[in-house]
Amino acid sequence: MPRHRLAAGALALLTLVSDAAMARPARPPAGATPAVMTSDSNGWTMYPPGTSAAYDKAPWWMNQSVITQTGYVYAELPANRAQFSATFLAVDDTVEKAQAKAIQQTKALQQALEKLGRDAVRVNTGFSMRALYEQYRDKSGTRVEDQRGDKITGYQVSLNITLEIRDMAALEKAYALVLAASPTQTNPIYFSLEPTNEINTWLYSKAVADAHERAANAVTAAGGQLGAIKVIDPTGRACKTDILARNAPDLGESMQANEVVVTGMRRSMAPPMAAPPPPPAPAEAMADVGVLEARALANPFIQTPPLQRLTETACVVYGVN
Repeated sequence: MPRHRLAAGALALLTLVSDAAMARPARPPAGATPAVMTSDSNGWTMYPPGTSAAYDKAPWWMNQSVITQTGYVYAELPANRAQFSATFLAVDDTVEKAQAKAIQQTKALQQALEKLGRDAVRVNTGFSMRALYEQYRDKSGTRVEDQRGDKITGYQVSLNITLEIRDMAALEKAYALVLAASPTQTNPIYFSLEPTNEINTWLYSKAVADAHERAANAVTAAGGQLGAIKVIDPTGRACKTDILARNAPDLGESMQANEVVVTGMRRSMAPPMAAPPPPPAPAEAMADVGVLEARALANPFIQTPPLQRLTETACVVYGVN
């Protein structure tokens, strides 16, 4: 075989070996025993003993023996919010007349509800309209509407009134007034619990107390003694086992330090803008309100607010002696 072919083959083999060596990171030298060794495109990276590339630096409170404990507590409290709605229908040959009829049906009702206080009962109204068409029977005898613009015979207006009860003492009277106004339809009452600032603070203090009791029992059972408080973490992350890991942030990490987690049937309601006082009602309207209130008294309504459950957690880190 010619020498130039042998030289070319050797050069090709050397090139393949060099390429393979460049594609694979070089092994660490023999005898090196670092705590962690990781490889990337640049080769092997060695870390001193006691450190790890997969973890961040430990918090200051983990320099000593500690126990992280989550406290749990729940409470059952009566609902302090109620909501229901009623619908009133009116029909006339024009939209304006039908709407005026619907408003007249609820005029006395809204005046009676205002007497309960806007802080106790909040009323929202809404309208919807649909056209009524001439009807005919098809071959099978089924009545069908002729939905054409020139076949409109009238209009039906639906006036929907939604009540939010914020003072449960006014619930029975408000519901009786709505029924006395003879609505076309009413919806069931939905109850909810909106915890106050005092309830939130009380629940959190109880959760912290539960965390102390759990931590004390655990340390005593292990033969130790519970030490001083290191951290009270409202976010709850200090009580999770992955606090040192570089994992994706969870819901707890996105919370602010002054936030408290309270679960339950809650609904946020923006405070309404102050409205001007209503004009004085005429004597005829006041008479209608009196008739409506008398009918409501004759039809009492009794509904006990159900109990709603609130839960709370608290994360506390203690030292261990």
